[in-house]
Amino acid sequence: MSNQTSIPVIVNGAAGKMGREVIKAVAKVSDLTLMGAIDTTPEHQGKDAGELAGLSEPLEVPITNQLEPMLAYVAGERQMQPGVLVDFTHPDAVYNNIRCAIAYGIRPVVGTTGLSPAQLEELADFAEKASTGCLVIPNFSIGMVLLQEAALRASQYFDHVEIIELHHNQKADAPSGTAIQTAQLLAEMGKTFNPAIVEETEKIAGARGSLADEGIRIHSVRLPGLIAHQEVIFGAAGQIYTLRHDTSDRACYMPGVILAIRKVNQLKSLVYGLEKIL
Repeated sequence: MSNQTSIPVIVNGAAGKMGREVIKAVAKVSDLTLMGAIDTTPEHQGKDAGELAGLSEPLEVPITNQLEPMLAYVAGERQMQPGVLVDFTHPDAVYNNIRCAIAYGIRPVVGTTGLSPAQLEELADFAEKASTGCLVIPNFSIGMVLLQEAALRASQYFDHVEIIELHHNQKADAPSGTAIQTAQLLAEMGKTFNPAIVEETEKIAGARGSLADEGIRIHSVRLPGLIAHQEVIFGAAGQIYTLRHDTSDRACYMPGVILAIRKVNQLKSLVYGLEKIL
């Protein structure tokens, strides 16, 4: 039951694996209220979001493909706190989803990766002009934040580093947003990595992975059976230092998602990365 103190939540991508986890997580806490469940998959239209997510009781929130009308509806619920859109959809759709939510005064919490730097810059400008909070978070896992912090510390002592990210074969974008963010954080340390020792030749294009800023290489693996995994491998004479994070259950992301939903209403602009709100 909604009330004045609860935060109304719309889940976009509600029938997906992450969307279902978000619905279950939102249903378990008293200060959040699921108001809408959006998904474009035809066979799920009209189904109860709670039942689809595997809850024991229905939530009486039907799956619909009508995002904009739902944003307008939640924006009109003046007796509640400002609404939040949690987006786990597709790289092709996420930019427009975020712009649309901000236009209605709904705060986006975005787990969908694949936004380009130019798109992020445009969205940041749009959110700031609207004085509307927006969180774009490549990875909601606390463990990944700790891995990135350890990588930054290690980068002070190692000049050679490569990143390997491994995901299920239904992930559309590569490299992952988390790997890109990790490379960006390392590049901001003010040094260039992987100084050339020999002139390399790729016998097959892409064999050495993608080249990010400051000489950092990222390698992507896509296989069924994986969920989400990342290694940051540092090398020096006589030693290898490997940092690895493995996901075995998508439930590990939910504490970060719930935290982001609660925090985004306190913001007036776009913030990138879970570490910024911890």
